Amino acid sequence: MRTLPRLALLALLTVYLVWGSTYLAIHFALFSFPPFLLMGSRFLVAGALLFAVLKLRGTSSPTGRQWRDAGIVGALLLGGGMGFTAVAQQTVSSGLTAVFIASAPLMFALWSGLFGDWPGRRDWVGIVLGFCGAMLLASGGEMAASPIGVIALSVAVCSWTFGSVLSQKKLAMAPGAMGFASEMLLGGALLTVAGLLQGERITLPIDTQAWWAWTYLVTAGSLGAFSAYMYLLSRVSPALASSYAYVNPVIAVALGVALAGETVGAREMVAMGIILGSVILLTTSRTATKPADKPTQQRDDLTPQLKPRRAT
Repeated sequence: MRTLPRLALLALLTVYLVWGSTYLAIHFALFSFPPFLLMGSRFLVAGALLFAVLKLRGTSSPTGRQWRDAGIVGALLLGGGMGFTAVAQQTVSSGLTAVFIASAPLMFALWSGLFGDWPGRRDWVGIVLGFCGAMLLASGGEMAASPIGVIALSVAVCSWTFGSVLSQKKLAMAPGAMGFASEMLLGGALLTVAGLLQGERITLPIDTQAWWAWTYLVTAGSLGAFSAYMYLLSRVSPALASSYAYVNPVIAVALGVALAGETVGAREMVAMGIILGSVILLTTSRTATKPADKPTQQRDDLTPQLKPRRAT
């Protein structure tokens, strides 16, 4: 059994709590923002803000290769993952969407295994248990979808998980926060262009609730939680990093009870207990944390080189 480092635990809780609350924020933001422009603008603005802050602090800009790799990851995670999810949600019920998203840890395990990093036995138990809990939680909702919606949602899950694994296994974005900024900039730009090409337009004047929801998505959802997620990918196992897919619906249900007067039955309580058990298994697994990375060229941008002390 291994305990998580404090920073990794903080990042995990950020992803759980913030992304769990974005369901409600997206609901309000859609009052004025169409799907692609909503997703594109939130990441484009968040990436631009983070990039500007880093440049003011003297951080080096990404190299040409790092921009290229950030574009690939941004296209897969944001363009493919969130873009196709936006397409799917027009014809797929929320219950079926939750089930598909809950399959993300299984896809993570497959992609990671293809790169030679298969989950351990305890991780597999946690993954399967969490998926069962998520399916039970979603079983009370409608399970309706069009064939196009199912295909789009499948592509979204595959694209998001493959991009997440590829970002750590094969591609080399700029180190630290600059890598997150460049990825959000390029992925957000891709989504924005896709929305404009589809004829999407922002409804003016912007609804007050939609404006505050969009602001929350930019600051907490993108700058906070997305950066925390990218950090987790480099510090914890894929199974644990992707466990947000089980926990986020639980957070959404809790917010619905607290803010919208919704009720929770015995099925939901059992499902949330199963999901909690899966998270405990994943966080206490011996493979929950990754070994420290070996020195690389990327580390040189974060840690000053030590010069040998001259003998006196």
